[in-house]
Amino acid sequence: MTWTGLVVRNLFRHPLRTLFTTLAIALAIFLVCAVLTLPAALQAIFDRAASNVRVSVHHKAGLVYWLPFAFVQKVRTLPGVTAVNHWTWFGGVYDEPKNMFPNFAVDPDNVGEMWPDYRIDAVALDRFRKVRNGAVVGDVTMRKFGWRVDQEVTLRGTIFPVDLTFRIVGVIPSTTGNAVILLFNRKYLEEAMEDHGGLKNVGMIWLRAERPSDVDGIMRGVDALFRNSEAEVAAETEKAFFASMFSSMQGFIRIILAVGFLSVAAVVLIAANTSAMGVRERTPEIAILKSLGFRRAPILGGLLAESLAQALVGGLLGAGGAIAMSAALRAAGTSAYAQVLGPLGSFRMSPMVAGEGIAIALTVGLVAGLVPAWNGARLNVVEALRRLF
Repeated sequence: MTWTGLVVRNLFRHPLRTLFTTLAIALAIFLVCAVLTLPAALQAIFDRAASNVRVSVHHKAGLVYWLPFAFVQKVRTLPGVTAVNHWTWFGGVYDEPKNMFPNFAVDPDNVGEMWPDYRIDAVALDRFRKVRNGAVVGDVTMRKFGWRVDQEVTLRGTIFPVDLTFRIVGVIPSTTGNAVILLFNRKYLEEAMEDHGGLKNVGMIWLRAERPSDVDGIMRGVDALFRNSEAEVAAETEKAFFASMFSSMQGFIRIILAVGFLSVAAVVLIAANTSAMGVRERTPEIAILKSLGFRRAPILGGLLAESLAQALVGGLLGAGGAIAMSAALRAAGTSAYAQVLGPLGSFRMSPMVAGEGIAIALTVGLVAGLVPAWNGARLNVVEALRRLF
C-alpha cells in the first residue's frame, strides 16, 4: 500500500461525504470565477461601445436637461473637430413599456462618419439620408421584435406627444457595441412637433476628433465656449460617459464579490468540519501508525493530501464549469438569444481567472485541512490506544 493509495482509499471511505464536499467546493469556485469575470466583462462592453476619438457634450446638471439646438452649430468651429452629430431621446415604445429600447433622433447626413465602428452598410446609410421616415436599427432589437428591412413600425411617444412610423432602411450589426439602438431623422420629429410648439432643443451633442491627441483640446474648447452660456455643459470622452452611466453597477458588483467570497468562507467551514470528522474516525489508525514508528510529518502530509485532493478536484470542476458557461454565453451572444443575454454575451473567462479559482480552491483545502491534520499528527499514542482497547 502506497501513500497515494492510502489517501485515495480514505477519500472513498465515505463516498457520499466526499462527493458532496467536493461539489460544495466546485459550486463556490464556479461562483467566484463568474464573479471575478464581471469587471472584465464590463470593461469589454465599454471597449466595444466606446471610441477614443468621440466626445459627448451634455448638460452639466444631467442627461434629463436639454441643450439649445444652436449649440450644435457653435461646436463645429472648434479646432480638431471632424464631425458633429446629436442625439435627441424620443423614448418611443413599440409594444409594452417594459420592452423599451434606446431610440434617438439624429442628423442622418454624417452617421457613417461619426460612428464608423457601427459598420452600417453604405447602401443603408444612403437610404437613411434620402428616406424621410427612415430608421437604422440594431440587430439585437430587430431579432427581439422580429422586424425586417423595409418594414414599417410605429413607436408611441412617451416624452413627445406624437407617435412616429418608421421605415427600417438598415441594420446595425450585432458585433458592434450598440446593437440595440434605433436612429432616425431629427427633421422627421421636428415636422411632427410643429403643431405642438416645435422642437428647439437637443439632448446631447457628439463630436468626433481627427486624432485621439485632439480630444483633450476639444473638451477644453467646449468648456470655454459654453462657460457662461444659458446652459452649462459637460464634455467627456465616450468611454467616461458610458462608465458614468454604468457607475451604479460598480456597487452591485462589489456586493456580488462579497457574496461570492462569503460563500467560499462557508465552504471552508464545511470542508473543515468534514476533515475533522475524518480525523476523529481514524484516531485508532493514526495511533497504530505512530506506535509502529511513523513520525508526525508523513501522517500530517497524508491527512493534508486528502483535503487538498478534494479541493483540487472541486476547483477543477468549478473553474471548468465557469469556462463552459463563458463559452456557451459567447456562442449564444451571436445567436438569436443575444437580446435575452444582453451584457452577459460579453463575458469572457480568461485562463488567469480560472487559475485564480483553482488557487482559491487549494487555499480552501489547505485552510480546512490544516488544523484537523495537525491535531491528528500530534495525537497522543497512549490515549488513542486506550480508546481502541
